[in-house]
Amino acid sequence: MERMLERSMPQQVRNENYLVIAHIYTATAAIALGAVFGVFQGFSRAGALNAPVWFDYYRILTMHGVLMALVFTTFFITGLSLFVTYRSIPRPRKLALAWFGWWLMLAGTAMAAVTIVMGDATVLYTFYAPLKASPWFYVGATLLVLGTWVVAFEIFENVYFFRKANSGKAVPLVVYCSAATFVMWIVATLGVVAEMGLLIPWAFGWTPGINVMLTRMFFWYFGHPLVYFWIMGAYIIWYNIIPTRYGGNVFSDGLVRLTFIMLILLSTPVGIHHQFMEPGISPMWKMLHTITTYGVAIPSFITAFAIFASFELYAIKQGRRGFIGTVKALPWNDPTFSGAALGMLLFILGGFGGLVNASYSMDTVVHNTIWIVGHFHVTVGGPVALTFLGAAYWLIPRLTGRALWKPDWALFQTRLWFFGMLIMSISMHYAGLLGAPRRTANVDYLGAAAAQTWQPYMLLAAVGGLFLFLSIAIFVAVAVGTLVQNQKTEPFAADFATPASAADTTPPLLQHLFRWGVVALGLAVLAYAGPLGELLRHPGYLAPGMRTW
Repeated sequence: MERMLERSMPQQVRNENYLVIAHIYTATAAIALGAVFGVFQGFSRAGALNAPVWFDYYRILTMHGVLMALVFTTFFITGLSLFVTYRSIPRPRKLALAWFGWWLMLAGTAMAAVTIVMGDATVLYTFYAPLKASPWFYVGATLLVLGTWVVAFEIFENVYFFRKANSGKAVPLVVYCSAATFVMWIVATLGVVAEMGLLIPWAFGWTPGINVMLTRMFFWYFGHPLVYFWIMGAYIIWYNIIPTRYGGNVFSDGLVRLTFIMLILLSTPVGIHHQFMEPGISPMWKMLHTITTYGVAIPSFITAFAIFASFELYAIKQGRRGFIGTVKALPWNDPTFSGAALGMLLFILGGFGGLVNASYSMDTVVHNTIWIVGHFHVTVGGPVALTFLGAAYWLIPRLTGRALWKPDWALFQTRLWFFGMLIMSISMHYAGLLGAPRRTANVDYLGAAAAQTWQPYMLLAAVGGLFLFLSIAIFVAVAVGTLVQNQKTEPFAADFATPASAADTTPPLLQHLFRWGVVALGLAVLAYAGPLGELLRHPGYLAPGMRTW
């Protein structure tokens, strides 16, 4: 792979860039394929076309969810984190281990994808038991996660090198953010390890059955922190890259580090709010996880304050005052800034929906309706995917040594994605309030009157999905066009935002990142020891597994 990239890249490209290019363009391939499955799924559910028998709706849905939620996001975050680490900590380095991590992730992805295409893993991206996939699907998912652990080790090893070579000096902020993201990720993916320790032997037929509730709890121990893995990836960009697009600064180094520490601590002990409707978990534990879920909103509010404060400080330097003046001062015609800023606006909608989902009483209204799907899409598709796509326009030229191809297309792509996501997500939210179910291929219910009320919104959501598909097509064209065009330039500098001169010194307590990871693991144990104990005391019926496809 590295030799193939070397032949197509200009000579001034740094050696480690080939590794990052492999991650970023794997993510590009994943989102492109995921978009194809997504638009087909949207129109199929709206009744505008029928999924073929040889590739049914649920197989399409599984492939779409796995590629978008797991593969695209993971490869982009690993690539971005390696890039900012390598550019911020210059040192002689061997990349054999890092390349092994990418190959491990790619092999796991391919293994899982093949089983889905063959119809042996139509279990959706949540892979809920007692639906039983091919054991190789679970093995593939495990390899994907293990590959990210290799990437995490690579980042941690660079942090260790920096601290050893710069005693008493703070780790560069952008590297700190990346390392914090992977500290949280390691704690969160312990749930995957535990779940796969049950699912893989069961899928191979080595055990007689599976404890459904136990595996679901392990999944959501991981499943909700997965969202914050995505969000923290976006925050790396918001805090450290976006200010460089308008000549701004990080509002406060210490505040950013505090935000990431809070996400490490609060992202994991919240997963049971996804299981409000499931038996076997006492109301006390559901209430505890509700409270901790609301706690996760705090670092989001801090981020909103810090980001806009950075905007306002820049606007003041330009002689502009007030909210309108600040907004006008920002570089909205820059596709990197546009992607992140429009993603921030979508995050507001996603945040309000998240507060509804975290409330037990309100969740009973929207649970297992397409409201949840709308919330999920505006969360991962808004602040996360749109920020990642915009950041790719900044990242790819710095990786390839080539000017961005068709920057006007790139700008249009971010705006098309924003409007497509608004249309699709709002339609899903409203249809959910009308009762439209999720995880259902056909929602017309033989022409029932109630179903007719939400059917127009299903079609509107599909139209929004079509805009998103066209947006992805434009993104892929720009990304590939930049890679293969002949317009070579001098190497692009990768500058990261620095704190404002008036910012206070960062307290030493916020520097000890790995110690906070240990505290986070302790909080996770406290949050899950009780409910896990309840399930283990009453193991109940072991499901043999089933295929409904």
